[in-house]
Amino acid sequence: MENEIYDIIIIGGGAAGLTAALYSARAGKSVLLLENTSFGGQISYSPEVENYPGFKSISGLDFSDRLLSQAVAAGAKTAFETALSVKCGEKFKTVTTDSGEHKCRAVIIAAGLKHRKIGLENEDRFTGKGISYCAVCDGSLFKNKRVAVYGGGNTAIEEALFLSDICESVTLIHRRNELRADNAEIKKLESKENIIYKLDCTVVSLNGESSLTSVTVKNSKTQKTEELKISALFTAIGQIPQNEAFKNIVKLDEYGFIESGEDCKTQTDGIFAAGDCRTKELRQLTTAVSDGAVAATAACKYTDLKNI
Repeated sequence: MENEIYDIIIIGGGAAGLTAALYSARAGKSVLLLENTSFGGQISYSPEVENYPGFKSISGLDFSDRLLSQAVAAGAKTAFETALSVKCGEKFKTVTTDSGEHKCRAVIIAAGLKHRKIGLENEDRFTGKGISYCAVCDGSLFKNKRVAVYGGGNTAIEEALFLSDICESVTLIHRRNELRADNAEIKKLESKENIIYKLDCTVVSLNGESSLTSVTVKNSKTQKTEELKISALFTAIGQIPQNEAFKNIVKLDEYGFIESGEDCKTQTDGIFAAGDCRTKELRQLTTAVSDGAVAATAACKYTDLKNI
């Protein structure tokens, strides 16, 4: 393991982490960006991004590749390593990974989150080909088509409401007989005429050849199954922040998100949080990029003060 002490180590190579790496490197800081799977994060799975300012349309993978190239060209180093822990010493922070240890002056945690998956065959194969985890990101691809939303909480209802304005019909599939969303959201849903309810139902099969063409649902009360012909399934059964390794160094809320404000500072000196892994109202590509810029700027100022 190299002995270099970095100014800033960034954990997570999604949009927030890549932007943080770009801003930090352009500020003249030595930067190491750690990613455990592939650069780009969740947006890489979106076949078409149409709500990012400046681009009428761009694939999520193309967007991620461009951002990675920018960060590397600016001077950021990258490594495919999984961060296991972060410790604060008297002078430096130590990030332990599955490959060893790295020392730095500041850490930006941009570990992102994983959407809770259904756990069925074809789910990974159809992701981006009929299975989506973000209606705002991908809903326009299915304009005037029949789609379904899986889930019964606020996120699922918000997805269904958004889709109901652009799709022919939206089938809401929920495993219980009552929705778990706020009453105000449910009332909005009830005013829509193109919402179809499949309560007490779970998705048991994802069907299609090269893309999703239907799902099979099973009613828990009658035990009967039914095939629903749809062009897309938007899954909203929960999100899992990837913050378990950092719970000793930052404060997590009850859902596992890192507590931080819009300044991206945590309660730990020199530790910053950016993107979907932190507490926030809106988790979109634009807000992830914004967090990356804010966190990097704050981390640069912190390292400047430490070097005085």
